[in-house]
Amino acid sequence: MSLPTLRGYLKLLRPTQWLKNLMIFFPPFLGGTFFLAVIRPTALIPFVSFCLASSATYILNDLLDMEHDRNHPEKRLRPLPSGRISPLSARALALILAGAAIALAWKVSLSFLSFLLLYGAVSSAYSIRLKEYALVDIFCISAGFLLRLEAGGAAFGVTISEWLFLSVFLLAVFLSTGKRLSEKNRLGVSAANHRKVLATYPEGFLDGTMFMTGGAVLVTYTLYVISRHSSLLLYTVPLCCFGLLRYILRVQSGKGGDPTESLLRDMPLFIVGLVWAVMVGWGIYVP
Repeated sequence: MSLPTLRGYLKLLRPTQWLKNLMIFFPPFLGGTFFLAVIRPTALIPFVSFCLASSATYILNDLLDMEHDRNHPEKRLRPLPSGRISPLSARALALILAGAAIALAWKVSLSFLSFLLLYGAVSSAYSIRLKEYALVDIFCISAGFLLRLEAGGAAFGVTISEWLFLSVFLLAVFLSTGKRLSEKNRLGVSAANHRKVLATYPEGFLDGTMFMTGGAVLVTYTLYVISRHSSLLLYTVPLCCFGLLRYILRVQSGKGGDPTESLLRDMPLFIVGLVWAVMVGWGIYVP
């Protein structure tokens, strides 16, 4: 197998998107049991399982979007639209990844497996049909974040608090809306040729939804940190506010709204995220 082909298969897996699966570690991290959880020999199995499952769903989505992606200025360079990887090879790889993900999830627990299967079902339904319906597409993407969170709770035996659930849900809707708005703005009049649902969102709707959910995230996150009774965690609220506003600025400036790419490519966002993690960790684990 040639090096370009290997790179094509690696790109097909979208490894940068695996960053989203770190959400699995949020419950033990925020619950104060992170170090007890990660020293277990099987600690990485839930993460690896979701990485394999998510890559399988990305391949399915690419297979179904192949023709539309050829009309996109950037996505036309992906392995399937460009012809570097054949559809038959992609299907075989997706089946292997899905089977491996289920096998690993079975070793974790039945409850974790149920969340993984539900994630696969929602993601597949989104790729096949649900992405064509306004709002439903955003809520399907958001469900992916919530299922990762709940799966992490199931894998490490941590109960998800109400405020954390609401914060993650609203943050997921905020980021999903920003991604759609970015696509709509960047593609302009040809947006519907790539993604039909973009034509169904009236002018200003996505902007308003992003602003509304961004404000709601700030409120629910503030209530979450207050419920933790930690003065240091309270000081992470300004960081949260800056991160939300920075993401909005990025989307409105036409720099892209993909959450993972925004975090990795936008240095202020990356620094804020790193400082947030350090402050939260210090507030929870240092007496």
